[in-house]
Amino acid sequence: MPRGRYSLHDPHDHTPLAEEHFHCAIGPSGWRYVSQLTTPPGDHHGSVDLTLDELGRPIRLELHTAAWQVRGAALDGVTWVRTDPSGTEATEGNVRAHAFTGASPAFLVATTRLLRLTPSSAGTRVRLVAFTDPVLAPRTVDQSWTLLKREAHATDNGPLTVDEYQVTALDTGEQHSVHIAGDVVLAAPGIELEDLESPPSVFP
Repeated sequence: MPRGRYSLHDPHDHTPLAEEHFHCAIGPSGWRYVSQLTTPPGDHHGSVDLTLDELGRPIRLELHTAAWQVRGAALDGVTWVRTDPSGTEATEGNVRAHAFTGASPAFLVATTRLLRLTPSSAGTRVRLVAFTDPVLAPRTVDQSWTLLKREAHATDNGPLTVDEYQVTALDTGEQHSVHIAGDVVLAAPGIELEDLESPPSVFP
């Protein structure tokens, strides 16, 4: 069960945004990721709880920030309810999309589990609903993912397989790279892995 800490920063000017303390695990029915976020001074900033089924579909998502929360799942595309802490302002949404995304590294791992790309496959288009911090406002985005290469790196715990993806935003053409080992993001725009207590899990 990998457990560790990511630092999240603005990918453009590198302003520190939050620290994400996480643990995740592969189970018989899929994968679960749970994290708590803190601000740079150390105050509570929110939480992420994401569960995927064995096909990589989001069967349960729960996001919290200081002022908003979202609960969602794959249902007729993806469906969610966004509320304020008191529950008085609740809005429901549904989009013909494949999955969710957001600032958390969990969503990058989740997208790779959904797509199951191989190094020989061409770019695959995916439609995602992004929840943007800090108000968790939903926005539909279209991306293309390509697995550029898969390399094995020697470590003290044996070989570590690292996948390098190229992600293209189809509305702007902007591209960036994402490096993932198992269920841990090693590097991505705005994300740095600062601490990892145990090796990444290997998906079957």
